Amino acid sequence: MTVHLYPLANGLSTDHPVPGLPFVDDSHIPLDEGPEAIEAVGRNQGEGMWGRYDRHRSSGGWRAFTTDPHDNSLGWSVRYHPEHGRTVLLMKDDDTATLHSAWDGERLLFRAGGYWFDGTTWYRPGQVWDPVEEDYEKRRARAAVTVSAADMLDRRADAARAAVLDVAGVDAEAPATVVENWGDHLALWAAHQAERVGALPLERCVVDLATPELSGAQLIGVPEMAELGGITASTLRAYISRGNSEVPQPQALVGGRDQWARAVADDWVEARQRSYEGVRAVMSAGDRDQLSRGAAEIRDHFAADFQNTLWGRPDVRKRWVLRARNEASVREIANALAWNVAASLDRVLPTHLLGSTIEGAVLHDFAEAIDLDREVQARPKKPVGEKDWLHLWVSRPVAAMLTWFIRHHPESAHRCIGEITREAHTRWGTPAKDTLYTLRQYTVVEGRLSPEEADSFFALLTPPEKND
Repeated sequence: MTVHLYPLANGLSTDHPVPGLPFVDDSHIPLDEGPEAIEAVGRNQGEGMWGRYDRHRSSGGWRAFTTDPHDNSLGWSVRYHPEHGRTVLLMKDDDTATLHSAWDGERLLFRAGGYWFDGTTWYRPGQVWDPVEEDYEKRRARAAVTVSAADMLDRRADAARAAVLDVAGVDAEAPATVVENWGDHLALWAAHQAERVGALPLERCVVDLATPELSGAQLIGVPEMAELGGITASTLRAYISRGNSEVPQPQALVGGRDQWARAVADDWVEARQRSYEGVRAVMSAGDRDQLSRGAAEIRDHFAADFQNTLWGRPDVRKRWVLRARNEASVREIANALAWNVAASLDRVLPTHLLGSTIEGAVLHDFAEAIDLDREVQARPKKPVGEKDWLHLWVSRPVAAMLTWFIRHHPESAHRCIGEITREAHTRWGTPAKDTLYTLRQYTVVEGRLSPEEADSFFALLTPPEKND
């Protein structure tokens, strides 16, 4: 899910001004005193105020945000890097936490509707999820060039035509103001930057990026964007109006109309194909009920089964006559249909496949427990109070599934647990009583099997005592 960020203004003490936005006096925020001081401005200072900071261990930097003490509808977001300086932005107070999360990791700057900079390279907005990395794929912007403040300063700019705003001059509910003579405002900021202790030189102050992906020829509007996504333009507009964050933030506003980079739109299409909706569409049966193929097969099976029960059996069909339509008759037919479903569970979830799956999952959990036990036993000195016996475990989802199996298919579960007991003894020499004790405990605690049910069921699995 892409993050939509809409800063309202630049803090005057920023090193990396967002183009087009005005500059606001931030001298009442202790930016030079560190993240703790910034957090303290708003944290626990009153109703509607908050603050937070987090450090970046890998870079030695930090990020922080706080509610503005003069106007609680506004908030300040600060990102500091020891090499790349700091970004100071004025936001809606409700948006500061979102930006705080987005600044986690390598992301230092956001421009052009989500393009981001890590200090060296520009990347497109993150949209395609990588389940291995548990993050969005990093896709480089093609031939991207960093535009610095020194690059953007114009000799014709006149700082005297610009002014630094006060927080009182910013309305949190109004759209961000785009300054037409922004070059003049940049010149005023540059003069302040030259006097500020610790400020980055203008050559290192990042203002924007330039890439062929953002050229006019590569920008598309709502109709083209919708066509690529396989939806109507009205549907896309509805998504945007509802604030659907899966639709990427536009890269530009041309003639009052949103425009997206074609490369960003292509990533959006790919993300849609990989989304739950896309997976559902690939596996759809393509029928009237929009069911998956497997669900449609189950529906068709029970539809035919119910048809045979309700119409194919003369003793039931005669109940359709008016005089037989009473509560008792309907209940009897409903019970017959419900019995058909209960007796057909194997068609919904194949028992032989489920048993093998649970067996593998339990043995996997056991293997992790045994590996950990071996590490403990190998320690030169064990912690005080550490036990010598093996502690097996089963994860909560596996225990819940095993309990479901016991309650719905007890005879198959009996066979499955017997296989688990035998395999644990063969692999690791685990006594049957230890395996059964572990499984019983976890099906009660995590799987919600009652102690009485567990005792009765596992008693039938306990090996008989051998007589000498």
